[in-house]
Amino acid sequence: MSYFAAAVARRASGWTAAEVDLSGAADIDEVADLLRDVDQDAEVSLLFVESDDVYLAIMRLDEGEDLRIFGSDSAFAEESRLGALLVGDIKAPALEIDDVVEPAARVAGSSGDDDDDNDPVVDPDADPVGDADLLADLGISAHRLLAICSHEGMLPADVTTKVCQVIGCGNEVEELREA
Repeated sequence: MSYFAAAVARRASGWTAAEVDLSGAADIDEVADLLRDVDQDAEVSLLFVESDDVYLAIMRLDEGEDLRIFGSDSAFAEESRLGALLVGDIKAPALEIDDVVEPAARVAGSSGDDDDDNDPVVDPDADPVGDADLLADLGISAHRLLAICSHEGMLPADVTTKVCQVIGCGNEVEELREA
């Protein structure tokens, strides 16, 4: 299984980013510790984990506490050890995907800045789990995150790029990919 794990941490001075090696993590607490280690004093720390061009998991810590997790599809937990580690304990659906189609189309269409989201084609088999609202205060509502994740043709890397551009750390994550 191939994966890319990018951690971004925000301080008053801006965002920093680092690639994270999750191969030795035994549980979600160890993954959270790896995220904390990126910047102990960060106001907000996010970890974007893309797996096999199919699955995306996002983790968030505020001031190193209160772990929140979102997974693009519950099937990730069944497909790999990494998926089980990141989203295996999440039982609550993020939102029903059918509830997202109409509101997401209206939200994307009204913003004027998301041409590729104006006519979303949703993957009906996706089963997002966890806290889809974890990026709301950073400019990505739950409906928008779910619409981006479920848009046909969007790879996890595309979702991460789009989300990071909106929240202001796109350049930092892009530099990690190029390294």
